[in-house]
Amino acid sequence: MADAPPRRPPVTGLVLTGGGARAAYQAGVLRGIERIRTDCGASHGPTGNPFAVMTGTSAGAINAAALASYADEYPKAVERLHRIWHGFQAHHVYRADAFGVVRSGARWLTLFTVGWALARWRRAKPKSLLDNTPLAELLAEVLPLERIPSLVHRGVLRAFGVTASSYTAGTHVTFYDAAESQKPWVRSQRVAVPGRITLTHLLASSAIPFVFPAQSLPFDGQDHWFGDGSMRQTAPLSPAIHLGADRLLVIGAGRLHEPPGEKRAAGGYPTLAQIGGHALSNIFLDALAVDIERAQRINATLSLLPAELRAHSALRPVEMLVIAPSQRLDDIAVRHIAALPSPVRTMLRAVGVSQSAGAAKGAGAGGGALASYLLFESDFTRELIALGEADALARADEVRAFFHWPVANTALSGAA
Repeated sequence: MADAPPRRPPVTGLVLTGGGARAAYQAGVLRGIERIRTDCGASHGPTGNPFAVMTGTSAGAINAAALASYADEYPKAVERLHRIWHGFQAHHVYRADAFGVVRSGARWLTLFTVGWALARWRRAKPKSLLDNTPLAELLAEVLPLERIPSLVHRGVLRAFGVTASSYTAGTHVTFYDAAESQKPWVRSQRVAVPGRITLTHLLASSAIPFVFPAQSLPFDGQDHWFGDGSMRQTAPLSPAIHLGADRLLVIGAGRLHEPPGEKRAAGGYPTLAQIGGHALSNIFLDALAVDIERAQRINATLSLLPAELRAHSALRPVEMLVIAPSQRLDDIAVRHIAALPSPVRTMLRAVGVSQSAGAAKGAGAGGGALASYLLFESDFTRELIALGEADALARADEVRAFFHWPVANTALSGAA
């Protein structure tokens, strides 16, 4: 009998979800995992990169791009990502000066206050609540996306993908750069397009609906307008699995499960800020929780099948390690609303964002959820980084088991 072919080592994928400023948490988790790896004395070859596949959505796509661009010096890439989030200010992401806010946000809010007739009379066509031109300039400066095709060709990366949602066709699209053997896939309302990832892809994937402007990208033979990839994303884990990952490290940007107990009642009719925050939480958080539960059910079902039946099944088990915030980021955001630039606070106050209301009645009442997506200020991002690092260190045993690292030299779980 011929010897069985040797089994290839498992392919590990990284999945980073969206959430605007909340994605600072991911930088903390990744830094915590690097601390665990260093303490273990583990290595991943000369590059130090444990992830052959990297995928991201919205702000998570930008974080993934930062890692993929420097995948050949991964530990340094993690520190670069940490440094950027650690020093963030709102003006790095959107026009936060009075003129910039009035030019974009005030005109946009006019549609709700004065009415469409006046907007039409003035020929005002506001594209979004905020102008994110500074973000485009920052990404062009710090992300050498042109390095990714070479890293894929050299085998440092197997694949890198970002997702965006087509306003034109209503289709959810994963754009990816991978080895030529990786074929695109088509699912219900979900397609994949191979090619080089550009700055426009990242801006499209992170174009929070209403908040940041849509971007034009070629798709299906014509130009489509694309917005945030978290919209209509029914299977956030799917791109990494299609791109060859057998196991996934998934880092969320919000709590996947609320603790039991009575919720704090806000009282009164919900403000636009409450409704907007609720809608964004649905876009950014709910699909991930559902997809993780789906994957866990598939794993449980496959484990019950005999080996010969599993071998002929189109489904395959996917090992997962999911790390998500242990605290409500909405509550943290309420404490930092005052850090926003005055013009932005004034604009958000018009839709119900209020630090004092949040303190009195809970994060929901003060619009903490909505504010948390826009709080690109170091007071907030540093607290999220610290939380992410602490959450990773608290699960050091699970992290070591997932990566098959040796026992640590010191007890990191108590350090933050």
